[in-house]
Amino acid sequence: MTKTGLPEGIRACLFDLDGVLTKTALVHAAAWKETFDDFLRRRDGADFRPFDKVADYDEYVDGRPRADGVRTFLASRGIELPEGTPDDPPERDTVNGVGNRKNTILLEKIRTEGVEAYEGSVRYVHAVRAAGLRTAVVSSSANCRDVLVAVGIEDLFDVRIDGIVAAERKLPGKPHPDTFLEAARDLGVEAGAAVVYEDALAGMDAGRAGRFGYVVGVDRVGQADALREHGADIVVQDLAELLEDNA
Repeated sequence: MTKTGLPEGIRACLFDLDGVLTKTALVHAAAWKETFDDFLRRRDGADFRPFDKVADYDEYVDGRPRADGVRTFLASRGIELPEGTPDDPPERDTVNGVGNRKNTILLEKIRTEGVEAYEGSVRYVHAVRAAGLRTAVVSSSANCRDVLVAVGIEDLFDVRIDGIVAAERKLPGKPHPDTFLEAARDLGVEAGAAVVYEDALAGMDAGRAGRFGYVVGVDRVGQADALREHGADIVVQDLAELLEDNA
């Protein structure tokens, strides 16, 4: 293993954003809960079954493009909505409308509560770049660039494949590996020479499906076993552990 905790032959590092680089996964979970609980309350009345910020979030929405998260969670409750269009207003009960409602809530939470990067992750990204590895951020979020700028780390990444880029290039989101594969192509490396860093089970599935050289699971919520089951080669609680293990 190298000093960055990676196998020999790795040339590029592909980082998820929420939960890996920045402390925004919990904000996303809270925004999803507010969105879905409001929808379910209006649909089913006061005895509705609430959205679970851990179990439902991990299983149905974490790491997925916004519209996919809406479809997948509602399908788990036997609910199907019309697709609508991407510019549907947040109050419209379509897949896109519910997704836009979630994004409105998310942006308000980020505005009022702020956002931070994980210090250990920032230190680790600096270390892999110092070791000569190329870097990309791969996120389903359409707000990815704004978050990177807000926490001051946009310049640490050679490539950004986010929700906006994925839509422009018609790339399916996680658990499909296409966004990670696209980042590797943009960096000029084969998948086998790239490592994926993810905290979401859908991201683990993408890393395994893409046959990347190494997949690092980042366990922020106590799901280490599930991350391994979904394809992680190693699980850490903080990326700085990869440096400390090789100090």
